[in-house]
Amino acid sequence: MKRGLLAGAAALALIVPFGTGNFAGAQDAPESLLPPGFDDPAPTPAPRPTPAPSSAPTSRPAPSPAPGSTPRPQGTPVVQPLPGNGGGSDSPASGAPSGGTARVTDSLPSLAELERLETDELDALLGLRPRTDIPPAARRSLEQVGILDESEGGLPTASLAQQPAPLVRAALAGTDGKLVSRWGHIMLRRALASRLTAPEGMNPVTFAALRARLLNRMGEHAAARAIVQDIDTEDWNNALAGSAINAYIGTADITGICPMARFRGEVREGGQWNLLRAICASFAGETGRARRDIGNMRSSGDVPVIDALLAQRYAGAAGSGRSAVNLEWDEVEELTPWRFAMANALGAEIPAKLLDGAGPYYQRIAATMPMLPFEQRMSAAGVAAVDGILSSEALVDLYSQYYAVSGREGDIGSDALQLRVAYVNKEPAQRISALRNLWGGNAARPDYARQVLTAYAAARIPPNTGFEDDAADLITSMLTAGLDRDALQWASVVSEGSQGWALLVLAQPRRANPVDGGAVDTFLSDDASAGRRKSGFLVAGLAGLGRLEDDAVNDFNNDLGLRFGRETAWSRAISQAGEARNAALVAMLAGLGMQGESWEKMTPRHLYFIVRALNQSGLAAEARMIAAEAVARG
Repeated sequence: MKRGLLAGAAALALIVPFGTGNFAGAQDAPESLLPPGFDDPAPTPAPRPTPAPSSAPTSRPAPSPAPGSTPRPQGTPVVQPLPGNGGGSDSPASGAPSGGTARVTDSLPSLAELERLETDELDALLGLRPRTDIPPAARRSLEQVGILDESEGGLPTASLAQQPAPLVRAALAGTDGKLVSRWGHIMLRRALASRLTAPEGMNPVTFAALRARLLNRMGEHAAARAIVQDIDTEDWNNALAGSAINAYIGTADITGICPMARFRGEVREGGQWNLLRAICASFAGETGRARRDIGNMRSSGDVPVIDALLAQRYAGAAGSGRSAVNLEWDEVEELTPWRFAMANALGAEIPAKLLDGAGPYYQRIAATMPMLPFEQRMSAAGVAAVDGILSSEALVDLYSQYYAVSGREGDIGSDALQLRVAYVNKEPAQRISALRNLWGGNAARPDYARQVLTAYAAARIPPNTGFEDDAADLITSMLTAGLDRDALQWASVVSEGSQGWALLVLAQPRRANPVDGGAVDTFLSDDASAGRRKSGFLVAGLAGLGRLEDDAVNDFNNDLGLRFGRETAWSRAISQAGEARNAALVAMLAGLGMQGESWEKMTPRHLYFIVRALNQSGLAAEARMIAAEAVARG
């Protein structure tokens, strides 16, 4: 990799104002997906220099006896004279007040005060509490941080090592977490979880904090927790501590916070943090102190009553601190991440009035919490599947577990039975019928979450011209799980210019000849989507993959008003990252360009630059799946 890769281009990108003039002009409607000020980030603070390791202590030679003194016989104990006891100099000890002689006992508390001190307070007074419980030999290096090695499918370790830190910081901090593309989410999660070296000039702990923070915003709390756990708590800064707390709360792993709460209590402050510290004190055997602290915070009003009650019940589960705590929800009007995590960790029921209308944050979490009832997890699993948090296999596992326990009971049981029919029925027609039932009654717009669920069942349907009307939906379902080889078996069934054909020409791994422009014209003429968005996405995907002749790209570009030639700071940055085959940087910039609640927020022009850069950087599979998803969901 060339040193300073993209440095000049990125520096230029970072001074071109986004959201004004240049970029706004490139967007027709919808509005820009990129955050304001992306190309003018705050300067990265210089990393604190790592202190040089101290040299090994060397033994000092014994002092020579003073002239005229009698040498001490070997084996005679050395008795140090006490200050002010006539055995030494009359001058006060260094640092003592000038008005008198300092005594050791002056700085010590009384016996009564010592008896009132808790264990950690006494340790702090005597300097016995370490910042970490990890032995020096077990400390981990900060040179590379992440959980997915390159040999395990992660991106190259040195991808960002020589990239400009402001560009990487802006890409990570500027992405709000919700991407329009399921495959874009999967790709970005892979990049963020990869074992990477920090960009040049960025503190590795800060780099990890940015990644964990974005993973939390994406609903990937387990991955965020794994990132922060890859760094010793002694090395955490405030940013990483904040990301860690959000990750632990997002996974309802309350006691997972305790190593930081016990050894690094100074990194945070506030009522919630004090509740967490009290809980951890209880699990460390200091149940009396925990009960006292929680009670004081509750009575003083430092924390809401329900938060204190939840903490009190959780802390009471440790040691001899068990006590009955009634959770009073009547006056609670708002559900918070803290309350959701604590109640779920305790197995306490949350009132329906608080769960009704809960935002996507809680649905994404509920889908991955094994302690919740199946009904609650199932209702949230669809959101998590569309976002890319849950795979097709994970969804099938959920339905299979429910069917094994409850059989055909309820709507979930009925859907589980239909899924079973879609897999094992001997008649393909019956399996197709079961798939249609699962996809929903709206044949023009099937439920995409259900198409994720049925991916492997769809792959079991043998290609048949009698099922041509269902081919596009079957292909869409297969591609949600990346089953492109199974989908390509339907190439002889779909008609040229149909949606099924469009999905296959985008999804096929290799293509010897360019796509015929006449077939694309047929697709355009049959496109009933608003503003012919599907056609714009098809042209953008084919152009980004290099599967259209240049003349055809220009013609479609002009006919549809796609403006592929209009450049912005973001498009220049991602294009040059693609040309340099820097997959990690491309993935992060692609995530920045794909943020939004739905595909209506995406433009064909953005898709073109994303697909082209991904294809150039070695992420061709992701490029093909994102392009096909755009046509399927556009």
